[in-house]
Amino acid sequence: MAAAPVRPPATRRPARARLLEAAARLFYADGVAATGIDSITAAAGVAKKSLYNNFASKADLVAAYLAARHEEWLALYRGRAAAADTPKGRVLAVFDAYIDHANFAYERGFRGCGLLNAAAELPAGAPGRQAVRQHKEEVEALLHRHVAELLPQQDELAAGTARHLAFLLEGSMARAGLEGGDRCLHEARMIAAHMLGQL
Repeated sequence: MAAAPVRPPATRRPARARLLEAAARLFYADGVAATGIDSITAAAGVAKKSLYNNFASKADLVAAYLAARHEEWLALYRGRAAAADTPKGRVLAVFDAYIDHANFAYERGFRGCGLLNAAAELPAGAPGRQAVRQHKEEVEALLHRHVAELLPQQDELAAGTARHLAFLLEGSMARAGLEGGDRCLHEARMIAAHMLGQL
């Protein structure tokens, strides 16, 4: 009788990754200020010392969370943009990525943009608020780039249109967060498609 195959021992994910995952879940569900270090280490299954071996402070962990959330959204956008074969489709891919983000399986339901939620808790001038601003500016720059494909040599109109679309997107995300679903984001996408059709 043949011996059962030997399975290699399951490798545990690094403490940093577990801490960041736990912090992301708790920061989104409960808020940055309401989430303590003890809650994060307990959810990650690591000792408090492990947190400080990986992050200089809670502020450092918050910064890592904001960076990870930005990259998470960028990955959704890149996937959507890669599947779009027209400039209009690439503009709408930005909206689709927001819809995708709204439909993640959140522990306590969807409550809007995790970046803006975190920024609202941070004091004016905090590095985290600057990181969120940079994310929002990058989203607007993506919209501008794709609208400019529709409007060659009309940069002023392209920039203005991109700004309108960015405001539409952010307003719809705020309302979607209050409603706890993606309906407003779908409506914003339809409005954006109509606007682009008028160019």
